[in-house]
Amino acid sequence: MQDVAAVEAADPQIKTLLGRFHRKTDYETIVPLQLLRQAEQTKRIFNIVLGSIAAISLLVGGIGIMNIMLATVTERTREIGIRRALGAKRRHITMQFLVETVVLSVGGGLVGVAVGVMVPLAVSQLTTMRTIVTPWSVLLAFSISGAIGIIFGIYPARAAAQLDPIEALRHE
Repeated sequence: MQDVAAVEAADPQIKTLLGRFHRKTDYETIVPLQLLRQAEQTKRIFNIVLGSIAAISLLVGGIGIMNIMLATVTERTREIGIRRALGAKRRHITMQFLVETVVLSVGGGLVGVAVGVMVPLAVSQLTTMRTIVTPWSVLLAFSISGAIGIIFGIYPARAAAQLDPIEALRHE
């Protein structure tokens, strides 16, 4: 047939005719286009679920980075006070802690990319399943890792920069 819509429209008519003239239901009509749509819907739901899991993982990882950096700021309060007393500006302190946060998150990103590349390679070697890892997906994952470091590192970096130098020097 030339018109795909006509195939779908014919399906209920065929079922009605078969039901009328064929008493026993020992047949089944299948429209491949409907199967394709079902597969696409299943794939869409699967992508939403995986995306949600990834978003939750990123949020948890970002909160973990932020907590680590807040603890670092607390531990290094005296150092921050000394740097500020010697003339370091707030932006210098902010940049120091942001760089540390990005290094931390990029290190985690490197581990994640290594695992994310090795697992599909292992699956391809151990099974008959073919896996594909594209360079853009590796770059995207690595970029998101750095972005998470920046986003969740801003608060601790600003908190460190806002410390009063005199109070920071008194901190034990």
